[in-house]
Amino acid sequence: MMIFINPDLSVPLYMQIYQEIKNKILSGELPSGYRLPSTRLLAATLAVARNTVESAYLQLTVEGYLVSRPGSGYIVQEILDLNVLSNSEPRQRDGNTDALNSNDDKQTFPYDFKYGHLNPDDFPMTLWKKLLIRALHELTADRLTMYGDPKGEQGLRDVISSYLKKSRGVLCEPDQIIVFAGTAYGLSVLSQLLKVHFQDIALEDPGYPIAREVFKQSGFKITAIDVEKDGLNISQLENSSARIVYVTPSHQFPCGVIMPIQKRYQLLNWAEKRDGIIIEDDYDSELRYKSRPIPSIASVEPNANVVYLGTLSKVLSPSLRISYIVLPKTLMTLYDSMYGLYPCSVSVIEQKALEIFMDSDQWESHLRKICASNKKRHDILIQAVAEILGDRVNILGENAGLHILLESTKEISEQDMMERAKQKGVLVYPVSPLWINRKNYSNNMVLLGFGDISETDIRNGIKQIRQAWD
Repeated sequence: MMIFINPDLSVPLYMQIYQEIKNKILSGELPSGYRLPSTRLLAATLAVARNTVESAYLQLTVEGYLVSRPGSGYIVQEILDLNVLSNSEPRQRDGNTDALNSNDDKQTFPYDFKYGHLNPDDFPMTLWKKLLIRALHELTADRLTMYGDPKGEQGLRDVISSYLKKSRGVLCEPDQIIVFAGTAYGLSVLSQLLKVHFQDIALEDPGYPIAREVFKQSGFKITAIDVEKDGLNISQLENSSARIVYVTPSHQFPCGVIMPIQKRYQLLNWAEKRDGIIIEDDYDSELRYKSRPIPSIASVEPNANVVYLGTLSKVLSPSLRISYIVLPKTLMTLYDSMYGLYPCSVSVIEQKALEIFMDSDQWESHLRKICASNKKRHDILIQAVAEILGDRVNILGENAGLHILLESTKEISEQDMMERAKQKGVLVYPVSPLWINRKNYSNNMVLLGFGDISETDIRNGIKQIRQAWD
């Protein structure tokens, strides 16, 4: 299998590998059942970090092109309608949502409540172009012809540190911040780092599927912990053997619940007693519509073993692939020894442009605009569901983020909800793939995103859903 990559491109290396393999699968060059080279072998062949290949394989696995089999490695899955797929225009997807947004072409379905996409009108295109030009002017030729700082550019890490202190109360040194090309890649590196001292991890159930897949591929024993009305079930966590827990406390994915401050303290006490680590994915923390954010877990106890994950995909653009991890000081020496020489996976030019943006007054203005724009669509969706669907459904996870869950009060399955809606030209999405223990899933709810659907289409789409589900 020949793979060609170009380190000089702005596209991250793992995305180049992903696209090359995907194209070979769709063209039939890599047939069903073909066993891919091990991550170690391909990394050595391409002269890239092993985590780069792992991230590419992970993305292909999540999208269904590959399957991971213990002892056999990564195998190409059977892809139906190969010719149709290979001739279709590939769509850019956010790594957070490929497992969910696996529906048909939008041209066939006028009302698409897809999740994880932002409204193109909300992206500051003119400003971003100016920022990129300014970044090129400020970066010298010498700077552009050498590798960047392995942890990310110093200037960007400085402004992220200031931003976290101001917006989330997280006190950290810029040296603790690592910049990555997307959350999946960052989690992949983090999983290998933690695997040195840990074997078990507790995950929210239901929860973020990328995190589950990353830690599974890294060889962790996964313990599913139920999500209650106020977040993770602490008693179940205490009764488990895990010493690491991954949580989304600001807006739990997908249920949308917010972990109260009391439970956050309980989680910190658990970590201290267990000598464990909390991975806090501060997912959707900027997008709150009716209340101020609760302090992040990392801000409650600055010296605790909390790994803080942040991303800019929900407030800027998923396609920029810029995320970051704040490591506790206790992990810095280990990180430097394992990854200190690995080049940063994000373009120096984009890092500089983002630094300039975040260090200006325009950043706060942009955040307010994004929040106001999504709040308007959120409120229209909630009102439409209440007025049109009424007591046919319960709304879960409102008042934050870019999606809600609709739980039917009638005897109708998730699959029927999706199929009936599709017959009326509406795409809604499954929640079942997000569960580890399917026996706990009630099988009567679907996910509706509202980040990239017009206000008119929201209301009309809900009208069609009522006709479909009645």
